[in-house]
Amino acid sequence: MGALLSIPMLALPGAGAVMSMAASCCGAATCSMVCSACGKCGNSVATRVAYALLLLVNSILSWIMLTPWAIEKLQHLMLDYVKIDCPNGQCYGWLAVHRINFALGLFHLIFAGLLFGVNNSKNPRAALQNGYWGPKVIAWIAFIVMSFLIPDAFFQVWGNYIAFIGGMLFLVLGLILLVDLAHTWAEYCLEQIENTDSKVWRGVLIGSTLGMYLASLAMTIIQYIFFAKSSCSMNQAAITINLLFWLAISFISVHPTIQEYNPKAGLAQGAIVAVYCTYLTMSAVSMEPDDKQCNPLIRAQGTRTTSVVIGAIVTMLTVAYTTTRAATQSLGLGKNRGGIKLLDDDEHDLVTQQPGRREMRAEVLRRAVEEGSLPADALLSDDEDEESGGNTPHDDERSSTQYDYSVFHIIFFLATCWVGTLLTQTAEGDEMKFDGDFATVGRTYWASWVKIVSAWICYSMYIWTLVAPVVLPERFDFD
Repeated sequence: MGALLSIPMLALPGAGAVMSMAASCCGAATCSMVCSACGKCGNSVATRVAYALLLLVNSILSWIMLTPWAIEKLQHLMLDYVKIDCPNGQCYGWLAVHRINFALGLFHLIFAGLLFGVNNSKNPRAALQNGYWGPKVIAWIAFIVMSFLIPDAFFQVWGNYIAFIGGMLFLVLGLILLVDLAHTWAEYCLEQIENTDSKVWRGVLIGSTLGMYLASLAMTIIQYIFFAKSSCSMNQAAITINLLFWLAISFISVHPTIQEYNPKAGLAQGAIVAVYCTYLTMSAVSMEPDDKQCNPLIRAQGTRTTSVVIGAIVTMLTVAYTTTRAATQSLGLGKNRGGIKLLDDDEHDLVTQQPGRREMRAEVLRRAVEEGSLPADALLSDDEDEESGGNTPHDDERSSTQYDYSVFHIIFFLATCWVGTLLTQTAEGDEMKFDGDFATVGRTYWASWVKIVSAWICYSMYIWTLVAPVVLPERFDFD
């Protein structure tokens, strides 16, 4: 993807109980259980799930701290040492949210530095990534406690500037990876069709493309019917611009000039981008405030606490999944780890030495896996070096890590910035919206516009990946 790479790049007895619950829900025992349950999937998979759970618990804890009840309990616990209030009195837990997310962000930044340059699980430092969950959870909680001892002025700067910038970088990174996914999926299907001449893969490619375009069309029609009344100019403009972008990328994808420079470009990639951006636009108009009577969903649901709780948890789950996916999909970040790394191409030098029995066996297995006669797990089990007792039986990183550890933690740091910004950002200085004891998540014009503009940026990125080979032909080779 050279074109893409050229783009500059709920109710608790007290705050102490909150910490106790967080520790028990995501403590050493739970993380160990996750690692055991995911052991057959590979050591790296279990580790990623555990870090995603940690981010999820941290996000939910941050959201709970937005409630006035939680703030009162926390101030009582701190003997009124900490006064958690915004300077203009417009919010309750603004500083508490940024403190908690700063603590987890600092945790990940430290690990990014400690794990820099780790290439496989045989490196002693790799144990810091995949093990020691008890000390890591304790360190996370300690960082949270220490963050409440830092003066408020620091977090006013952190929340308004640094966390905001980090959150925006997280969004842009997610969009880049989405565009990359679109190209990767389509090119993989085309490769399978060319190699196997399978009607199944043709059906998958055509069916998925048609299905995503139909889904985009259906969501557009629903938006026009329910969210684009005569007084809803913002929604009308957002929906229409999204539709125009959708038509534009479809036309550009099949334009003869684009096809000449990149024969693999087509409607399949455009369908993925179109359905996602249409979903973003629909999510934006369906989560905006209803002060202009443009969001019938809020009037239909009322202000029931259950809907707010479910919506917040779903949002946090989505962020945790997206972060984990982005942190391990390092295409465009300097390393291509799109699948299981078999063997380095230069591992065996036939000019300087004759390959031994182990090298010959590894080569035979590698070819068998490439031809499809053996599963990829056959390579994972072909490790005769049993001297290192710290590796698990299903360690899939003995020869090479499946993702860059440092980049993984940097992206998680950006995710904490986004969570803090999402929970605390309001539009035009409005007060934080509460439903009973809980703050609504993402129901502001600011959040809606972030989604709308994100969709436009995603379309623009995709268009650039199509026209870049035409504008800069010397940098791309699709032969």
